[in-house]
Amino acid sequence: MDSRTEIRDFLTTRRAKITPERAGLPDYGGHRRVSGLRREEVAMLAGVSVDYYTRLERGNLSGVSDSVLEALARALQLDEAERVHLFDLARAANTSAAASRGRRRPGSLLRPGVQVLLDAMTMAPAYVRNGRLDVLGANQLGRAVFAPLFATAAPVPNLARFIFLDPAAQTFYVGWEQLAADTVALLRAEAGRDPYDRGLTDLIGELSTRSEVFRTWWAAHNVRLHRSGVKYMHHPEVGPLTLAYESLDLATDPGLRLNAYTAEPGSRSREALDLLASWTAVPTEVRKP
Repeated sequence: MDSRTEIRDFLTTRRAKITPERAGLPDYGGHRRVSGLRREEVAMLAGVSVDYYTRLERGNLSGVSDSVLEALARALQLDEAERVHLFDLARAANTSAAASRGRRRPGSLLRPGVQVLLDAMTMAPAYVRNGRLDVLGANQLGRAVFAPLFATAAPVPNLARFIFLDPAAQTFYVGWEQLAADTVALLRAEAGRDPYDRGLTDLIGELSTRSEVFRTWWAAHNVRLHRSGVKYMHHPEVGPLTLAYESLDLATDPGLRLNAYTAEPGSRSREALDLLASWTAVPTEVRKP
């Protein structure tokens, strides 16, 4: 992915979302050639010259200071995810391709200690994923809850491939469209953090080629953070599930996140999880020492 193009398109799409009224600027009516703010209006709000802002919007964030980025984030009314993305784009623009490619990236294997932790979580479905949404490991209940994902032939399941390329996903996920849009936004944010990740580039290319929906939403340059929330699913064996989730960084393994799910005590979803847990429990006498 080209860093300058990413920066240009992100700033342009954010500027298009802000109207003069929303920015607190007078709107004297008449025809405006742009759907949102003009470049000179963003420059004024950020306290920089028009020429300097034009340079930034053309994709040149080389040497830009944090204070200018903060001013730009305020002028464009960026939310937290968009602000983080802007700083990631600036960091990538000021890092050489060779240095970025030399970074240690998460592979396709999980440390044994992390898998032991997952296995110890017997009553909460959980899995570990990387920024490309490869699911590197899960506990038994996680595999049972996300059975359609793990039914794929790939040795390492990928959430984005499942959501956009497997018809089973639209039956499994209730509110598929919002979930799919969030998935695109997660990958867009990851691309800002590491634009030279070949595996990520290949994944985005594959999804863009095979899914018109993905291709359309990718062009919107939306980003989001993934920390907590609620997932709604229709499990093929136990029916509807409403599960709250927490997504936690693994400090020892940069780029990996542990997602764990819980159900409201006494709810039908809790009963369904308990049922799945009973089906996946390994009898004591055959457990490995």
